[in-house]
Amino acid sequence: MPASQCPVTESIHFVDEVIRQGGLTSPRSRRIAEEIHSLLDDVAWGRAGNDHMPAVQTLIQDLLGDADEPEGHRLATQLQQTLDTHGEVFDSHVKTHNCPTGTCEWLTPAPCQMACPAGIDVPTYVTLIGEGRDAEAIDVIRRDNPFPWVCGLVCTRPCEFMCVRGRIDRPVSIKFLKAFAAERAMSEGSYRNPEKEPDRGKRVCVIGAGPGGLSAAYYLALKGYGVHVIEALPMAGGMIMVGIPRYRLPREVIDREVAMLEELGVTFAFNTRFGEDVTLDDLKAEGYEAFFFAIGAHKAYQLGIPGEADFPQTMEAIDLLRRVALGERRVPGKRVVVVGGGNVAIDAARTCLRLGSPEVTIAYRRTRHEMPADEEEVEQAEEEGVHFSFLTIPGKIVGQDGRITGMQCVRAELVQREGSSRMSPVPVLGSEYVMDADVVISAIGQKVDQHCMGDLKGMGWTRRGTIDVNMVTMETAVEGIFAAGDAVTGPATVIEAIGGGKRAAESIDRYLLGIPQPQMPPVPVRRGREACTELPASTKMVIKRPTMDMLNLDRRRTTFQQVELGYTENMVREEARRCLRCDICRRCGKCVEVCRDKMGISALEMGYLDFDHPGHTDLRATEERCILCGACAANCPNNAIRIEDRGDERLLILCGTILNRQKLVFCSSCGKAMGPKKYLDFINKRVKSVGQTTGEQVLCEACARSQTARFNVDTLPV
Repeated sequence: MPASQCPVTESIHFVDEVIRQGGLTSPRSRRIAEEIHSLLDDVAWGRAGNDHMPAVQTLIQDLLGDADEPEGHRLATQLQQTLDTHGEVFDSHVKTHNCPTGTCEWLTPAPCQMACPAGIDVPTYVTLIGEGRDAEAIDVIRRDNPFPWVCGLVCTRPCEFMCVRGRIDRPVSIKFLKAFAAERAMSEGSYRNPEKEPDRGKRVCVIGAGPGGLSAAYYLALKGYGVHVIEALPMAGGMIMVGIPRYRLPREVIDREVAMLEELGVTFAFNTRFGEDVTLDDLKAEGYEAFFFAIGAHKAYQLGIPGEADFPQTMEAIDLLRRVALGERRVPGKRVVVVGGGNVAIDAARTCLRLGSPEVTIAYRRTRHEMPADEEEVEQAEEEGVHFSFLTIPGKIVGQDGRITGMQCVRAELVQREGSSRMSPVPVLGSEYVMDADVVISAIGQKVDQHCMGDLKGMGWTRRGTIDVNMVTMETAVEGIFAAGDAVTGPATVIEAIGGGKRAAESIDRYLLGIPQPQMPPVPVRRGREACTELPASTKMVIKRPTMDMLNLDRRRTTFQQVELGYTENMVREEARRCLRCDICRRCGKCVEVCRDKMGISALEMGYLDFDHPGHTDLRATEERCILCGACAANCPNNAIRIEDRGDERLLILCGTILNRQKLVFCSSCGKAMGPKKYLDFINKRVKSVGQTTGEQVLCEACARSQTARFNVDTLPV
């Protein structure tokens, strides 16, 4: 079967072909085939329940048992082979209401949900937030991410990069909507854990209390397992606690969401280092049957330049951030140079400012455009007074009397290297100079500290020094041991670690139950299909993404208070209404095509439908041109655009956005709604028999024919 086609759809076509060709001779076999066709049709459209696939299997066995029906036997054999080979695709249609092949447009997740490493149902929770149902929104989020408040403040928001609204103006502010809903639900006491499954009598040990480990612990606890978490630090949170400064993520936020895990029965052992304080054999002796390693990547890369090891004023950004998070508040120096261009470098520079360093510079070997750091973080750092020195390559740390006096650098230029799409910096000859500094901080990346794994034997490692796992199941080479997070991916994001922890929890559950592991990556689950929030097209186009209020600069430079102050409630509700509901509209463009090519009207100006090359979009233009014929709605495969009569009006609605509304014309005789005047004028130019006008009366076709018939009878000669 071609990889580009869905096995469910192909199976339906095959059954349909066998039925139409008449190869099934007995009425019983035809009935069974028709029942299979009906059940598979439910599966394809996301209407199936848990009983559908067992029923299909039973019907297949019935066909196989009929030796006098060779065509039925052939049909059943091929269907069984398809189910054996592509069973997970069928299961995904039933359980997640998504097509993992991406070819069933009506069951394809929205781009924002597909971009989320944890697979959160973004359109559903954004719609709920827009309606003021914050607690319900948090319930939806926590089915895929146990830390909505944390992620609402520090997520790198890949969902927003894929937001279709960004093809019109700016993406929906998904991240901050999540933060608002989580804070509101927590404040009101409506932030609650789901019901746990019954106790399964098995115990799992999680090594590492970072976002990956905590996520695995959360989902395993919900499944009824006893979960114990070991952490080398004195508190939970891992890198989100000691790697992200408090001005971005207050500790109270982490503590409140971690406390939700303790309510589920998850226990913690802090200041406990695996391989030193406790070993794998010790844990097995305590009765743990599966293990999940989420040890992070806490070891920094060295700059590898002369002088780096000669002065105590050289330090690692990750070590500085850890010490500050644990309470240290000493001023690093008066002239600090941070080497690097990622978020850790930005965090280290802004932290030094808050500790009292009057001059902080970030030295980066590429340009601003190539910086991997979040653009908003870079802009905030500039506002606070951090300086940037781009195209700067560090060469040597210089000093005297045991103290740094500067860093010798060389200017760089970017060149295109063969086989690489990224420009590479190369030194410019004769451009050496010394940058004044009394502290140099390295922020060029982290790696996994393999030493902390103790004497664990059999563990596989990649060339990058990360734990080698099956990325579908997160299984390591050692039976019963799973891993995820930065220890597997290298330094990544909070949401990626959460997604890995969730996948690992599912695989650990299967391992302990003896269920075969999946062979394909999980597909995001659509948690609901909320009704669209209605608003006029003019409002949809006019609402703009709100500007985030910030703490004043004086406090930002001198305290670790939270910088981003959040949206007001009105901002949040309005921003949620900007969502285009891409979980319903798949942007297939059939509505535009039929309006333009078949009807010749071109009333739909929706350039955003072309995702990669968006054109001009103005949803307000429809009201000027549309005749409300309904051709677009009739050809929409997913009921995203529809025609509806309300009272004396006819409306054209696209995922809640009212594109057009016009007064209806009613038959003067029977009172039947005939359509708006624009529509009747359009039809009457082509078909004279529709909407006949007699004097001041407008008659529907049936009444016009009846009146004509009566006239003909009355005028017959007597």
